[in-house]
Amino acid sequence: MSRAYLAVIASCLLAPLPAFAVWGTKARACPSWEARLAALEASGEDPASSRLRRLRNKIDGRCVALNEVQALGSHNSFHIQARPALFSLLQAFDAALAASLEYTHIPLGQQFTQYGVRQIELDVFADPDGGLYNLRRGLLLIGQPADSGIPALEEPGFKVLHVQDVDFETTCVTFVECLRVVKAWSDANRGHLPIAILVELKEDAIPDPVHLGFTVPLPVLGPDMDELDAEIRSVFPKHQVLTPDDVRRERPTLEDAILTLGWPRLDAVRGKVLFLMDNGGAKRDIYVTGHPSLEGRMIFTNSTPGDPDAAFVKLNDPFDPAIPATVAAGYIVRTRADADTVEARTGDTAPREAALASGAQFVSTDYYRPNPDFGTGYFVEIPDGMPGRCNPVSAPAGCRVEGLERRRIP
Repeated sequence: MSRAYLAVIASCLLAPLPAFAVWGTKARACPSWEARLAALEASGEDPASSRLRRLRNKIDGRCVALNEVQALGSHNSFHIQARPALFSLLQAFDAALAASLEYTHIPLGQQFTQYGVRQIELDVFADPDGGLYNLRRGLLLIGQPADSGIPALEEPGFKVLHVQDVDFETTCVTFVECLRVVKAWSDANRGHLPIAILVELKEDAIPDPVHLGFTVPLPVLGPDMDELDAEIRSVFPKHQVLTPDDVRRERPTLEDAILTLGWPRLDAVRGKVLFLMDNGGAKRDIYVTGHPSLEGRMIFTNSTPGDPDAAFVKLNDPFDPAIPATVAAGYIVRTRADADTVEARTGDTAPREAALASGAQFVSTDYYRPNPDFGTGYFVEIPDGMPGRCNPVSAPAGCRVEGLERRRIP
């Protein structure tokens, strides 16, 4: 960890608190409520009593902020393993590559309901004219037609898949379709903890060893970023999305807002979604051009503390010593409990335990349920909490898991 990074984190921890009430900030009575809760619990009050339940719910809603919770995420949440004949061909071509692709996710709504997933990841490819990803040319190698026969792939708009032509099976084929699935579930489960949607912008070409004419993705440029925001707005009304402007709340920069005002409290953001950008570097630079603190943008960028747009930081290595300090400073962090099916095959739980202990708000996995074919029983869940728990690094003393989510099913 560089000295400059440490200096930024230290300054964040010492940042002054605001002296005035602003949307989403915690209630001023939180200290007295927390003291009352501690006294009642110490007195032996029945944990199931209505008095304790009401107090827990009040504290969790008005004294616990979004970044003070830890929740489970899924990696490449749309992904379905390639059909058997194509997967066997991939194994023969590159066994290690095929092994990293040997996982299948259930539909998004089932992930939310059955396993408490509250962060998903969608890989998106620009397709402004439509039809770019309709042909899956890898299928020609196993004697199947390349034409998908899926009308939505002929339409303009971002497409969701992992790797063109060879690893393209997905539970929802367009960005808008995936978002509609999320919205339908959110509408039917009001009061859920916010769902974070991590978006990875893809544009890499892949080798074409037998010259089938594999699709060459288009670069994701400024107009495409605008279209990405437009597609989000086409699905979610303003009140259902937590945007950078909502969090900035007239502060000079987004980073200044999270370091002084903090992230909004839970009762201001339950039932909402927020968007996070997986990419850093050049893609982040394009997205912030003309929007240095993400003014008018829909997605929180993957940035570095000290930058005006810094609010979300992707630190995928769960052993990264920077994670706890970054969380304590007020940033939201995503890390991974496993990668490329390695931990699920070996049963290695050290990365999982490190990820959970790090305080990263979103701990991503391919295995919210075990893969029986691997025989290790490996899976990831949030300890003592579904769908989330009080963050082990940043949660206030009065946080209790029972009141974090207030899901209401109409």
